[in-house]
Amino acid sequence: MMVVAMNENALALLRTRRSVSAKSLGEPGPSAEALEQILRIAARVPDHKRLAPWRFVVFEGEARAAFGGVLADALVAEDKDAPSPIRLETERARFLRAPVVIAVVSSPRSTSVVPEWEQVLSAGAACLNLCLAAHAMGFAANWITEWYAYSPAVGKALGLGDGERVAGFIYIGTPLVTPDERERPDLAAIVSNWTA
Repeated sequence: MMVVAMNENALALLRTRRSVSAKSLGEPGPSAEALEQILRIAARVPDHKRLAPWRFVVFEGEARAAFGGVLADALVAEDKDAPSPIRLETERARFLRAPVVIAVVSSPRSTSVVPEWEQVLSAGAACLNLCLAAHAMGFAANWITEWYAYSPAVGKALGLGDGERVAGFIYIGTPLVTPDERERPDLAAIVSNWTA
């Protein structure tokens, strides 16, 4: 029987993980080696039948500004009201809020016996592992969807296939502020013991 020792460092990490707003993430971002490690950790999630029902699209450097153009064009094409110049500039600069942005694409395999819901949950777990790995390496992260996660034009630019959806955009960088601790749910309100 394998005995696993309590890892107080890991528990402390989990107790202190906090989202930091994308606009409060700055340089430096993770190096190429650190980013590869973050992505490897993200892929170590529960994954029934080893389907890897998710994929990652990484935005760094100039690709962030270029994708901002995609966001602005998508907004113009899809918004029933003409967006203001300020709103368009906000979209052009959106991915510049952090040094690295990773789109997590949920890619459920329709041919699998694994229920789609389990595959979607696996993609969500990959998002959380990205955030945890970034935190463990001294960075901060923010998992965001916002309007562009649901935009057909943005989906096309990401190369989404049939049945694929954006599970989230994970912004990663160095925290420029220390986030305030927020109130957490009262366990008594969310935990119950089942009885026969």
